Amino acid sequence: MPDSRPSRRLLPNCEEIHHLTMKGLDRPLSWGERLRMRSHLAICDACTSFSAQMRTLREAMHRLGRDE
Repeated sequence: MPDSRPSRRLLPNCEEIHHLTMKGLDRPLSWGERLRMRSHLAICDACTSFSAQMRTLREAMHRLGRDE
């Protein structure tokens, strides 16, 4: 039976990348987490788009907070 724990897989799946993307919005990711994200984003256009959308949303939220 294959081991599905994230730390055992060579490349993370999209679900793990979505989790890391959201986690990275709140705090800096570890070196290993950044490496896992970069390796996946290099081959997955959908997750690259999702990550960019979340960064854009975060930046917009920060701008709204400063305008108040």
